[in-house]
Amino acid sequence: MVEHDAFRTTREGYDAAAATYAHLFRDTLRDSPLDRAILGAFAEVVRASGNGQVADLGCGPGHITAHLDELGLAAFGVDASPAMIELARQACPGLRFDVGSMAALDIADGALGGVLSRWSVIHTPPQELPAVLAEFHRVLAPGGHLLIGFPASDGPSHPAQVYDHAVAPAYRWSPDHLSAMLRACGLAEVARMVREPQPTDRRQFQEIQLLARKA
Repeated sequence: MVEHDAFRTTREGYDAAAATYAHLFRDTLRDSPLDRAILGAFAEVVRASGNGQVADLGCGPGHITAHLDELGLAAFGVDASPAMIELARQACPGLRFDVGSMAALDIADGALGGVLSRWSVIHTPPQELPAVLAEFHRVLAPGGHLLIGFPASDGPSHPAQVYDHAVAPAYRWSPDHLSAMLRACGLAEVARMVREPQPTDRRQFQEIQLLARKA
């Protein structure tokens, strides 16, 4: 398979920044009760489906994968960056971490009760996002749930907006537009959390987390 420029740029950027990223973000859940709450709700609905296997896609250094494991899920991580995966394996030796692409997951059809995509689609060019969302749908079992997080664009008239990111070009999305894209591939939104920007945030973007279910 020919490697897309965006994928290669993102992988190389996170390889270079892996150690710094792991240090900066290792305690983010400790300082964010809202994130812990939405992850807890996600874990609960996944467990209720009877299939607790969850893929943390774009897992980075593995701290969120470990949190999902602590919540009682059979969680494993996938990331495009080999350096990130190596750090995750060192930090969480009892968990599974694989190098891979969200656009072509090495996961069987319908194998998962849950997919977590936490800010991992932000580097996906708009024309490639539908295929990634379709891949999420493919690996989910019927009744499985997707939790997807991303920064919001400036409104419905801006379905996608590029913004400056320290690692690689990144995109903000209209929540309604992304929800419609999910619906088009068979994932129906069931809940939405909107976090307003705080005065101390470097970027003054809303943060969106959508919970969707495969019919």
